[in-house]
Amino acid sequence: MARHQAIRNLDYEAELEDEYGPFSDEEEELSPEDQVRMTEGTAQVLEALGVEAHKVTKEQIEDSLYYYFFDVDKTITYLISKYIDPPKKPAKAAPPKVAPKQDVATAGKKSANAQQNKKGSSSADGVTNQVNQLKIDDTPLPKSRNLNVLSEFEKTKGKKTASFVVVGHVDAGKSTMMGRLLLDLNVVDQRTVDKLRKEAEKIGKTSFALAWVLDQRHEERSRGVTIDIATNRFETDTTSFTILDAPGHRDFIPNMIAGASQADFAILVIDASTGAFESGLKGQTREHSLLIRSMGVSRIIVAVNKLDTVNWSQERFDEIKHQVAGFLTATGFQPKNIAFVPVSGLHGDNLVRKTTDPAASWYTGNTLVEELEASEPSARALAKPLRMTISEVMRTPQSPISITGRIDAGSLQMGDALLVQPSGEKAYVKSLQVDDGEPADWAVAGQNVILHLSNIDAIHVRVGDIVCDPAKPIQCVDTFTLKALAFDILMPMQVDVHRGRLHAAGKIEAIDAILDKVTGKVIKKKPMIVKPGTVSRVRVTLHSKVPLEAGQRVVLRSGGQTVAAGLLE
Repeated sequence: MARHQAIRNLDYEAELEDEYGPFSDEEEELSPEDQVRMTEGTAQVLEALGVEAHKVTKEQIEDSLYYYFFDVDKTITYLISKYIDPPKKPAKAAPPKVAPKQDVATAGKKSANAQQNKKGSSSADGVTNQVNQLKIDDTPLPKSRNLNVLSEFEKTKGKKTASFVVVGHVDAGKSTMMGRLLLDLNVVDQRTVDKLRKEAEKIGKTSFALAWVLDQRHEERSRGVTIDIATNRFETDTTSFTILDAPGHRDFIPNMIAGASQADFAILVIDASTGAFESGLKGQTREHSLLIRSMGVSRIIVAVNKLDTVNWSQERFDEIKHQVAGFLTATGFQPKNIAFVPVSGLHGDNLVRKTTDPAASWYTGNTLVEELEASEPSARALAKPLRMTISEVMRTPQSPISITGRIDAGSLQMGDALLVQPSGEKAYVKSLQVDDGEPADWAVAGQNVILHLSNIDAIHVRVGDIVCDPAKPIQCVDTFTLKALAFDILMPMQVDVHRGRLHAAGKIEAIDAILDKVTGKVIKKKPMIVKPGTVSRVRVTLHSKVPLEAGQRVVLRSGGQTVAAGLLE
């Protein structure tokens, strides 16, 4: 790997010119923020170099800082290898083992102390020893184009983008319905479905062929249930959609939470067959509805599935609509943001095209796709600092470390420096791909991206971590206050905290107050317990520090059950 190669023989200027061409002599004016970073970085470099600082000019320091995106460690290494202690001949010995990365100022002080304590050693040797203590990756950094991303975004006139999560009780037919939708939209072809049907027949699950379009893991296919979030994409004339097919089984609620945290709106799938609706309402249908509302989803489309099994009974549809509408309204959904569509996920009725079954002639409303197109995505936090939760970490041909996720806030571009929390390690965007998998120069809030990173080790990047702006980082905390809606009885107790893909063990330390649902005013201070359906302010401590900040939504679970959800204060 590049970080383990000897660095002292590298001609940085030659390498940079080979990679990016000759540099322009024209100076670029720094922003006020970059000017502050330049001043602070220069001071740190001078302190670290100590008595050897006179061998480099201020201009050389500033040029190096600017090129390395104000990375003090890399700047020091370059200056030492180029001006202070340049190599005299190629190094033949293996490079020394590197120590963990240290604070630059601390490393400089340790180097100075070593010079005083060891007689006969030159000051240059002391500074050189400092280089061996730094964790260095000498791979040339990607060059930023310094685009005004928000301006570039305003210039584009592409389709709007939206993500929706598909939820509902286990066996309601969610994956089958989405598989049929993708088939009818020609995202997958009939030949692929026929192949899946033959594979399903081998294990006696012929009816699962459409579900296998999204459920691609061996365990999911053998068990016949969705386990993790399955994603796919399709486009209509006006919108580019991302499907987040969530598991319905109660054992996989944490994965469902991860899907809901990325969604603009939701499809709630109801099984209309005799007895199934009633059992589902007592099961995950109710919990899923509470969770998606608590996660900030305000628009919901109820797909009343398998209505063909009861001969498209309007009476059955109206019965389900009446009960579910009442429940969703009580959960916090506004009636204007709730839509009902009778469908057959297996046969495709009312998904993309209106059903031709005479028994369903009483329904004259929109198809499911028409309801999706009528749904507006959530407002994008474009002007806020960069925040992105990592959904997946993988190795790709473009980079040993690539990550996927949905940008929650802000924007980024190729060449940008990123901070990964909670590790506190810096990385750089080597290249990126947006929703459709096409290479791009930039991306903004609301887009699903693949980021190919450089200058960071894989041990510092995990699913659930937050990628943020190094200048405006998210803080890592081990205690927070939550304005929470109780799903179950709350009291000081052990809980698991869920935010997107992040799971952290913790404890409700205290309940500060019960609040009015509408005004938020304190009704009762320091209650012993909180009853279900009550809003309260609770204090939670965690076993380790995790990246969290005010305004984020989290879910509290205990004993395999969701006990509360709410907003960090």
